[in-house]
Amino acid sequence: MCSSPSPDIFVPNQWSQAANCIASSSTPPITLICGAKNCGKSTFARYLLNILLTRCDRAAFLDTDVGQPEFTPPGFVSLTVVHELTPDLTIPCLKTPERSLFFGDVSSKRDPSAYLNYIRSIYDYYQKEYRIFDKGEKCYKILMPLVVNTPGWVKGVGYDVLVDMLKYICPTHIVKIGISTENKNLPAGKFWLDGKYDRTIKLLEINSARQDSLDRSVLVQKDARLMRDLRIMAYFRQCFPSGSDISTIKKLAHSLTFHCPYQVPIASIKIRHVHREVPSSEIFYSLNASIVGLAVESENLPWCLGLGIVRAIDTVKGMLYVITPLQFGSLKKVNLLLQGYIQSPSCLLQVRNCLCTC
Repeated sequence: MCSSPSPDIFVPNQWSQAANCIASSSTPPITLICGAKNCGKSTFARYLLNILLTRCDRAAFLDTDVGQPEFTPPGFVSLTVVHELTPDLTIPCLKTPERSLFFGDVSSKRDPSAYLNYIRSIYDYYQKEYRIFDKGEKCYKILMPLVVNTPGWVKGVGYDVLVDMLKYICPTHIVKIGISTENKNLPAGKFWLDGKYDRTIKLLEINSARQDSLDRSVLVQKDARLMRDLRIMAYFRQCFPSGSDISTIKKLAHSLTFHCPYQVPIASIKIRHVHREVPSSEIFYSLNASIVGLAVESENLPWCLGLGIVRAIDTVKGMLYVITPLQFGSLKKVNLLLQGYIQSPSCLLQVRNCLCTC
């Protein structure tokens, strides 16, 4: 079993040493990865997952980066259990999470408190499902390693959110990735402990894998909006069989236009807008042609099963027409539509002179 990344990814020795140190822990580690935007957190997280999977059958991945998630479309806080290596770290890899919450935005800036509640809820689920009490040693033991990916907003309120996250999760290992531009980095040392020393947490400080001509660690600039659009389109590409001839964005847009939507009775669901209030008279106008979270109400936060595009609304028949890759069995559980600020890629809204044939 090989844990090596794709040839286009250079893994420095300190990255390998950090990953092997974590994977060699006597108990399943809980590792949180943090650092400035685009410093390589996601790449290291997936590399670490591969190293862990050479030593155990499965590992959990808690993704708190709602703008650039690894295994889901944008807008989600999720827990994914990974069973297989991902040999090419450069290719986005959609997976079905075990649990996910639809935050409905690509940044926590709009509502940091709600964002932290989502993270706590997902982490509590992990603790409930993958922790047992050892009667002999009279303590709790973790059954499966966890990797926590975090966003790159590490200044101002973003810093405060990260500190709260660290204090709540209490990881066994923290990987802090830095670059040569010091003012973009997190503070040195165990910055979240308010000066207190905690020997139970192992801090690993490494540099970004990207270097400039002077061999300094640098950030990699990415077109975040384009990457989000591509991930959304990859998600809705799942509406079609893998062998379908849908090799371009234009073909996907046309295919979705002709794709037969599910008919969802309006009376069977609730509609909730995340982070904002919408007048009841405007609800259907705001929903039309929008991306929504397909969720199931629960005692606490509603679990989200996936995304849908509201293709059309017929208020006379009392029907919503929704396109989603979810199977009918899963869709039958949905009783709540969540609308946030996740926008449909513009290229999917520009197909003209096409009518649905179903």
